[in-house]
Amino acid sequence: MSGWSGVLKEIQETQTQIDYVRRKYVKQLSDLTGRNTITYYSGWLNKRTTNNTDINDSDMTGFMNCVYGLDCSKGLDLVLHTPGGSPAAAEIIVSYLRNKFSNDIRVIVPQLAMSAGTMMACSAKEIIMGKQSSLGPIDPQINGIPAYNIKSEFEEAKKDLLTNPANTNYWAIKLQQYPAAFMKTAIDAIELSELLVKEWLGTCMFDNKTPSDQAVIDKIASTLNEHNSSKIHGRHFNSDFCKSMGLKVTMMEDDSQLQEAILSLHHSYMISLDLTQAIKIIENQDGKSFISSVVKDGGRV
Repeated sequence: MSGWSGVLKEIQETQTQIDYVRRKYVKQLSDLTGRNTITYYSGWLNKRTTNNTDINDSDMTGFMNCVYGLDCSKGLDLVLHTPGGSPAAAEIIVSYLRNKFSNDIRVIVPQLAMSAGTMMACSAKEIIMGKQSSLGPIDPQINGIPAYNIKSEFEEAKKDLLTNPANTNYWAIKLQQYPAAFMKTAIDAIELSELLVKEWLGTCMFDNKTPSDQAVIDKIASTLNEHNSSKIHGRHFNSDFCKSMGLKVTMMEDDSQLQEAILSLHHSYMISLDLTQAIKIIENQDGKSFISSVVKDGGRV
């Protein structure tokens, strides 16, 4: 397997362009599986203060570019490395990819697919993870504040004021940080995340018409969208935890060739994000790319 240092050494010793090395590993994974491969890599771990590292509506251009010209009958392996982002953007991306590939989609998580990335993983028929891989809670964030925290604070205020009306001024000052209708926005966001995950799980990975499958779907959705146990939005759920809640997870360690191909690809992308101005890369096995950079917020095809 080409580890991080191995991929870097390959680039340095051969003086090969990093784009060429990265695309070589995408092609190798696609050739191994006989399936289409599209990678979605964000540089949020490398460039923490940069905008556009999240899942957002601008990503659709990249996916459209990478899907164009593919034989969709071969299915799709979607490689995700993302902090998450907009559930609404994830919804339209999932809808587009499902329509193009007739729900024959596997999601591969080499390291992290958090928040809305976890939601997208739940839309697949199977999730491929390693011992180092993690999904995360899908409880939504609003301006960086957990929606559950907003909901809990309003509920605490309501409960307290019923028995202690003298605390009105305290709660008025505390809650004035939130704009009008913020509570409703928070509740809607929580409900949307769970609604989408249940719908996606029940129309691909499971059959929502089967009572036993519906019970598993409900367990997964409630576990992922429950804030009291996870406590923080950045909580990491490893493969064992994901399997225990009922997700259909295949371990990349079960197939050494597959593991080597996935991790070599992953290291090549992490090095690309480290050594270049790229903050997001959407790419397919044919070398079609949509790359957003720090210098200019947009795409390079």
